[in-house]
Amino acid sequence: MKAQILATVASAALLAGCSAAYGEDLDTIGQPDMAAADLPEATGYFAADSTLPFQTPDFSKISEDDYLPAFEQGMAIQKAEIQAIIDNPAPPTMSNTIVALEKSGRMLGRVARVFFAVTGSNTTDRLDEINTEISPKLTAHGDSITLNPELFARVKAVYDNRAAMAMTREDARLLEETYQGMVHAGALLTEAERERVKQINSELSEITTEFGQQARAAMADQPVIFDTRAELAGLTDSDIKAAADLAAEKGYAGKYAIALQNTTQQPLLPTMTNRAAREKLFKASYNRANGTTAIDTRPLVARIAELRAEKAALFGEADWASYAMWDRMAEKPATALGFMERMVPALANTQRREAAMLNEAIAAEGGDFEVQPWDWYRYANKVKAERYDLDEDAMAEYFQLDTVLEDGVFYAAEKLYGLTFQKRSDLPVYHPDVTTYTVFDRDGSELGLFYFDPFQRESKRGGAWMSNFVDQSDLWGTKPVIYNVLNIPKAPEGEVQLVSFDNVNTLFHEFGHALHGFFADQRYESLSGTAVARDFVEYPSQVNEMWATYPEVLSNYAKHYRTGETIPAEMIEKLEAASKFNQGYDFGEVVEAALLDMKWAALSQAEAAAIDTPEKVTAFERKSLEELGLEIDLVPPRYRTTYFNHIFSSPSGYSAGYYSYLWTEMLDRDSRKWFMDNGGLTRANGDHYRKTVLSTGGTMDYFEMFRNFAGREPDVTPMLEARGLIAGDEAADSEASDGKLPPRTVN
Repeated sequence: MKAQILATVASAALLAGCSAAYGEDLDTIGQPDMAAADLPEATGYFAADSTLPFQTPDFSKISEDDYLPAFEQGMAIQKAEIQAIIDNPAPPTMSNTIVALEKSGRMLGRVARVFFAVTGSNTTDRLDEINTEISPKLTAHGDSITLNPELFARVKAVYDNRAAMAMTREDARLLEETYQGMVHAGALLTEAERERVKQINSELSEITTEFGQQARAAMADQPVIFDTRAELAGLTDSDIKAAADLAAEKGYAGKYAIALQNTTQQPLLPTMTNRAAREKLFKASYNRANGTTAIDTRPLVARIAELRAEKAALFGEADWASYAMWDRMAEKPATALGFMERMVPALANTQRREAAMLNEAIAAEGGDFEVQPWDWYRYANKVKAERYDLDEDAMAEYFQLDTVLEDGVFYAAEKLYGLTFQKRSDLPVYHPDVTTYTVFDRDGSELGLFYFDPFQRESKRGGAWMSNFVDQSDLWGTKPVIYNVLNIPKAPEGEVQLVSFDNVNTLFHEFGHALHGFFADQRYESLSGTAVARDFVEYPSQVNEMWATYPEVLSNYAKHYRTGETIPAEMIEKLEAASKFNQGYDFGEVVEAALLDMKWAALSQAEAAAIDTPEKVTAFERKSLEELGLEIDLVPPRYRTTYFNHIFSSPSGYSAGYYSYLWTEMLDRDSRKWFMDNGGLTRANGDHYRKTVLSTGGTMDYFEMFRNFAGREPDVTPMLEARGLIAGDEAADSEASDGKLPPRTVN
C-alpha cells in the first residue's frame, strides 16, 4: 500500500493494497507465521470477494447497515495483520515486511471502495452520518500503521539493505514509496511529535468531511428561487419546467428554482435575458457558504489552514505546500508557481482586451452598463456567435448522449487501442441511471468492467470523476472495475438526451482516466493504473479529449438527433476557430483558482494561526487574489475558498495541487502535437502511448515516462499556443474537469 496515504480519510480505499513478491505463494505471504484462525472473524457482505463477474460489488445485497460493521471488522483484521508483521521473529525481508504490509487490509479496501463511491454518487442522510462517524476512525487506523515505530523499524531495515537485494523495478518502487511514505507520515519524528500529528490528522479528517458536506448542502439544498417565469426569459421550455418542478419539490409551488452547480459560473447564465435575474443567480453562487445563508464554511477553512501549517512545521517545512508536494512531478512549490506565473502577463492582457470587446458589444446593444461576471458569458457568446457564426445550441443537436459515448468515446478507443465494448443488463447497480459495459482487449480477452453514471442528482456531489470498484493486480488476478461519474442535467421524461460540447469533452476526459485504469499492468495495487502523482494523473485524461474533434471520430458520432445528418465540417471549423476566444475567462478562472490554492498552502504556521475569524478568511482570499495582477472582479476564480472542494474537502486532496490541471495540460498539448506529427489516430500510436504511459502506473519517474513516450522533455509552447497566449495554430479546450479526488479517484 502507499503508506503515506493511509493517514487520510479519503484514502481509506487504499488501505487494501495487497501484493506478494514475484513467484511466491499468495496464501503464505502477508501473514507469516500467523494462522488464519488468529485473525478476527470476518462476517457480512464484505467478508469475502464478490462472486459477480470481475468481483464487482453486488449492490442488490448491500444495505446501509452493512458499512459500519464492515469498516470495524476490516480495521480489526488489518490491525492483526500488521501485528503479525511486527511479531515475526524472522529478519525483515521484502516478502515478510514490505509485501506483507502491501497485502494487508483486503476487507477494509472492499468496503471503503464501495462506500466512498456511493457517498459521492448517491448519498443519503444515513450515509453522511456514517461518513462523519467513520472518517476519524479510519484516519486513526491509518496513523496506527504509518506511525508505528516497530513496523517502521522493520521497513527501514529492508530499505537500508536495498543495495544488496535483487529486485524488479516495481519491487524497488514499492519499497521506496513504502519507506518514504512512512517518513512523510512522521515515522522519524519524536514520540510527542507523532502523537500531535495523529491529533492533527484526526481533526483534519473530521472538519474536511464537514466542509465537503456543507459545501454540497450549499449547492444542492439551497437553489435560487425566482418568483416569476418572466425572470427566466431566454431559458428553454424544458429548463423552465425543470425549474418549476424543483421549486415544487423544495416547497415553493408556483415559483421557479435553479440548482447551483459546483463552479462559480453557472451554465444557465448566458441564455438568461433578464440582467437582474442573472445577477441574482451569479451572486448566489459566488456567495454560497460564506455566511450570507445559514451555511458558512469559513471557520472550517481557517482551522484547516491552521492545522495544515502546524503539521508542515512539525516536519520542518516552511508551509503546507512544501510538505504536500514531496511526491509530485513538479516536486517544489517554486516550480509550480514559476510555471503559472509565466502565463499571468499575457493572461491579464487578454482579460482586459476581452472585457473591452464585451463592453463594445453591450454598448452596441444599447446597454448603459459595463460587463460584470454575470454578463460575461452572455456577451462573450454573442461576440463568438457573430465573429465565428457559432450556434452552440444548434451544435448540441448533433450530440446525443448514448451516441457520443458508444460511437465517439468507445470508437476512438477501438481505433487507437483495439478495444471493444458490450453493454450488459445483468449486474446490479447503485442507481437506475447507471449502465455497465464489459470491455474487451485487442485480442478479444476481457479487460475489465465499465460503469457509466452520467446524470446530475441531489444525492451526487458536483463535478465529474473516475475511480475503481476493483483495482487491477497481477498478484491477485483481478481486472479493473471502473466507473465514470458526470453531472449532466437529465432531459425531461420522453425527450432526447442531448449534451453540450463541454459535456462531450468531459465524456472523453473521464474515459481517458478510465483507459489509464483499464491498461494498468502492475503486480502491486498501490502502483497500479491511476496511482500516480496528482500533477500527472490528469495528463492521460486530457490527452483523450483530443479525439472529440478528430475528423474520423467526430463524423462517426456527431449525428443530428432528428435527421441523422453528420455535423457539418464548417460547424467544427467554427468551433475550433472560436476555441481560443474567451480565454481571458475560461483559462483565467482556472489559473486564479490554482494560484488561490497555492496562497492558502503557502501560509506559515504563524500566518495561518492569525486567520482566526470568518472575516479574516474573506480578507485573505481578497488580498491573495488582488496580488495576482489579474482582473479578479471581472473574472472570479473557478472556485472561491468557501466551496473549493478540491482543496478543503479531504485532509490533503488537491491542496497545493490544483495547478495540476495546468501542469498536465502542458503534457497533454505537447503529446497532442506528437500524435499529430506521427499520423494521428492509428493503432501504432495508440499502442506506443499505451506501452509508455497508460500501462506504466506509478512504477517510474514521470519525466522518464514522458521521455519514453515523446523522445524528449515536455515543452510548454504548445499549451501557450492552444490557449491563444502566444501565436500558434493549435485549438484550445473550453474548460478543465471538476470534482474532488478521493482515493484512486481522478477527475
